[in-house]
Amino acid sequence: MEPKIRKMAMVAHKYNLNDHDQAAQDLNYWLTKSPLERLSAVTFLVKQYLKPGQRMDKTKFKKSIIQR
Repeated sequence: MEPKIRKMAMVAHKYNLNDHDQAAQDLNYWLTKSPLERLSAVTFLVKQYLKPGQRMDKTKFKKSIIQR
């Protein structure tokens, strides 16, 4: 029996938990993606959260609260 050939390289990163900024790393990652890829990821997560046929409750968001 031949050994399996790994198609993806294993990647591991070690960080010091006292000074590592995960939020900044996440932001930098998502800023490298196109707006279409970001929207696709959000849609995927929302679909996983909602039950079939259920719609997202948008009553908690008001246009007057959201400022740019």
